[in-house]
Amino acid sequence: MSSEATVQDITAGTANVVLGEDGKPLSKAQLKKREKEQEKERRKAEVAARLATEKAAREAAEPDHSANRYGKLPMNQSQAEYNRESKRTKIVTLGEANVGQTILLSARVQTSRPTGAKKCFVTLRQRTVTVQGVVTVDEETVSKQMLKFVNGISVESLVLVEATVVKALQKVTSCTVQDVELKITKLHVISEAARLPFTLEDASRPITELEESSAEAPVGKVTMKTRLDNRVIDLRTITNQAVFRMQHGVSRLFREYLESKDFTEIHTPKLIGAASEGGANVFKLNYFNTSKQAFLGFQILSIAILTMISANAFLAQSPQLYKQMVICSDFERVYEIAPVFRAENSQTHRHMTEFMGLDLEMSFEEHYHEVLDVLDGLFAHIFEGLKTRYAAEIEVIKRQFPFDDFVYKPTRLEFPQAVAMLRKAGIEIGDHDDLSTESERVLGRLVKEQYGTDFFMLDKFPLAVRPFYTMPDPNKPGYSNSYDFFIRGEEILSGAQRIHDSAFLEERAKVHQVDPATIQPYLDAFKYGAPPHAGGGIGLERVVMLYLNLGNIRRTSLFPRDPTRLTP
Repeated sequence: MSSEATVQDITAGTANVVLGEDGKPLSKAQLKKREKEQEKERRKAEVAARLATEKAAREAAEPDHSANRYGKLPMNQSQAEYNRESKRTKIVTLGEANVGQTILLSARVQTSRPTGAKKCFVTLRQRTVTVQGVVTVDEETVSKQMLKFVNGISVESLVLVEATVVKALQKVTSCTVQDVELKITKLHVISEAARLPFTLEDASRPITELEESSAEAPVGKVTMKTRLDNRVIDLRTITNQAVFRMQHGVSRLFREYLESKDFTEIHTPKLIGAASEGGANVFKLNYFNTSKQAFLGFQILSIAILTMISANAFLAQSPQLYKQMVICSDFERVYEIAPVFRAENSQTHRHMTEFMGLDLEMSFEEHYHEVLDVLDGLFAHIFEGLKTRYAAEIEVIKRQFPFDDFVYKPTRLEFPQAVAMLRKAGIEIGDHDDLSTESERVLGRLVKEQYGTDFFMLDKFPLAVRPFYTMPDPNKPGYSNSYDFFIRGEEILSGAQRIHDSAFLEERAKVHQVDPATIQPYLDAFKYGAPPHAGGGIGLERVVMLYLNLGNIRRTSLFPRDPTRLTP
């Protein structure tokens, strides 16, 4: 049949009539031409098959002097004892001082690029650092068979490489290690990668504001949904490696500063017997199959104060009540880094149903502003630490998510000041109204223009918009000794002086329609003398998102949980 026409064979008696694409019989000349083309194709295929057979025979006959230098390793089941002499090299340590050394390293194959029949360039990656490897056919170490094997390794496969460090003839601008490269003499596959759902190159392309507002990704881009559905691959990009090193940095600096101020780390229950903050935004779950006599996760033995509740437990919305109870136990200064659960059906860029809370609580001597001073110092330490210790990670992230450098100046405002600024900017807000998301953003912009900072503290919130345990301001009716902190116009911390008088605490609980019976152990903790105290809770993912201006909190959560996502 002609390759460019659809042909039908119709048998009429003993004669075959061959029809062309137009449905008309082909002429004798056309038939003859077609037969010649078919014969040409047949001979071409025969020659190709013969050459392939001869090549295979030559390769089979040709001794493979690299037979033991490449291949796929058996699955590591720790079948051999640890060889202390086989210490692996970290790519990040490589430089001109290593030239001439033979090293052993394990890494991922980020790219593989053959050039001609005797050479292949391989980019090897460990976390955020890369180095170029070269495989060149020679008569002693690298055979053609070995080169063919290397060319066939799938990207993202883990390999074990032995190589000599050589000085690069010119800077290798495509890698983080640019002055040297690796002359590979052995290469074995440790773990082979299947075909990727997307390339890391596509997942690392710079993001524009237009793409951020679109549900569909342009050609060559990767949507948020695709990223999160394949999070294990997405997390391999150097940008994500840098983001989560910085998240680690925030936790590290948080702990570091508080340890220097004599704080004690605690661990409070996440399974509790009553909603810790009240309200409906709490996850309920079955807790065994019988009624329990429990409050806030504690078994109560005093029959006089027992109230039977159903066999339900709740995921903690906050460690708040426990932090205060520990303060009542004379711990004086405590902190916790732990998950927080909120059953809020909020489909926004900054809400999740599970996030990491950085919480602290401390007693003070005379005024809750002593606690604000500690919090101010804490954030100064965090911001300075991120700027100086994680400068390399910031630059990596900027390449994909360009943003203005974070500006920190210690700035404190009171709520009435914020209301006045917003009204001047045309925002309608009452004296005792809470801030909306939009008013927060406008306030952040106004503060940046007036005070030149991306971070500020807002003190003296209206009492009506704060939890029952918040201390009212005795000098300003309708206001409270409470505060929020903001980064780039979005809240990252909420805190206050807590009520430490048991009778007043119970009174305020009733005002907020919180049944005292459901929090009785908490109320009882204040009956035996409690120091004045204050504290706050910080959203870890929000701090990282806003410091780096990443636009979506899911980018700063390893495996995000929101109302529509419970996997992976």
